[in-house]
Amino acid sequence: MSKWTRDEDKLFEHALVLYPENIADRWQLIADHVPGKTTEDIIAHYDDLVHDLLEIDSGRIELPAYTDDPVESNKKNIEIERKKGTPWTEEEHRLFLIGLEKYGKGDWRSISRNVVVTRTPTQVASHAQKYFIRQQAMKKERKRSSIHDITTAVDTNPVPPQSSFQTQRGNFTM
Repeated sequence: MSKWTRDEDKLFEHALVLYPENIADRWQLIADHVPGKTTEDIIAHYDDLVHDLLEIDSGRIELPAYTDDPVESNKKNIEIERKKGTPWTEEEHRLFLIGLEKYGKGDWRSISRNVVVTRTPTQVASHAQKYFIRQQAMKKERKRSSIHDITTAVDTNPVPPQSSFQTQRGNFTM
């Protein structure tokens, strides 16, 4: 059996759709659609495809990622979009401190699920890392104020309702 190129695979897959199972001489028609392949090559390739699909469906092997697959290229774009961060609000930071007090350092999943529900465990862990670095740096010379300077969840200043934060987010300063 000969090696198949990606282009031949695409021609083969297209021919499978063009010539469904109930058509007479299906394998010959598909072979005619894929230059350089015999009926035996087509049947063997089809058997391999069925075997691979069973393996993928059973979870024994992962679905291959093709570089020309539009779904895969969309995933890359989504990942790039996900990397854009949204600054934490003062309210989220206060909730983080409450969660830190309740669940302790390291239980970011519980803090995320039960207290700072607007953030993922990874985001909570990242925020915590920055917070603890800031706490260490405060012992040294301070350069400018940051949300990480807030060390207690006690509300010293009244916080406007959540909708106010959303409208003021762009020009919110500390």
